[in-house]
Amino acid sequence: MNAEPEITTELPSAIVQGTPLETWPTDLYVPPDALQIFLEPFEGPLDLLLYLIQNHNFDILNIPIAEIVRQYLQYVELMKQFNLDLAAEYLVMAAMLMEIKSRILLPSTSDDDAKADDPRTKLVQQLREYAQYKQAAQDLAALPQMGQDFWVVSVEMPEIPKEIKIPTVKWSELLEAMREVIERADLFTSHQVMCEPLSVRERMSLILERLKADRRVDFLSLFTLEEGRAGVVVTLLAILELARESLIQIVQQQHFEVIQVISLET
Repeated sequence: MNAEPEITTELPSAIVQGTPLETWPTDLYVPPDALQIFLEPFEGPLDLLLYLIQNHNFDILNIPIAEIVRQYLQYVELMKQFNLDLAAEYLVMAAMLMEIKSRILLPSTSDDDAKADDPRTKLVQQLREYAQYKQAAQDLAALPQMGQDFWVVSVEMPEIPKEIKIPTVKWSELLEAMREVIERADLFTSHQVMCEPLSVRERMSLILERLKADRRVDFLSLFTLEEGRAGVVVTLLAILELARESLIQIVQQQHFEVIQVISLET
């Protein structure tokens, strides 16, 4: 039995706008700027000098001018070869480096004069100040920035409806209980040389602390008779304010029974 011949289909080299490309074009043009080499950017001649010094671990107080000038000029020539815009300040710095090198080569009268008239002193001072400002700029750039590292978020609190529970105790019963408390408070009235002012808010906090230990307490047990009428009034106002804010509930199971205060905090 003869085997059937295999059918092979060759794929086109490329498809241009839906049309298979069988042969490569002979007039393929590659522009000269198709390949671009990006050098490390420098913000000025001082930045380039500082990079050369740090890259070779040179002592900034004893700069080898000859080596620095050679590498600096190599970079400048490289910039020219790639048609980069060469700022005039780079050329000025190159001229200043060559001037410093020429002044170093001049003979000096003594060692003291050579140290005092070192032409590298001004350049070293500029490099050290530039290094400090550059480090400060890097530290500032590393700080978190609003809109990049963090964002300001504002949230509006929703309005939560609060149900105000009206006490089920009759006012007549409440007034009768208050009358008894006032009559008992009068028995403990005494002369006081100095009386500390009573605060309704402070008494509200004390009542809430009392209700944390026991969620249900007698109404009369919240009053301190030794404080007199002022203490009774302040305590009553605190109880009514807590009831208005729905933090406590005043209840009485049946008529003539003991009035109780219940905490509504969860």
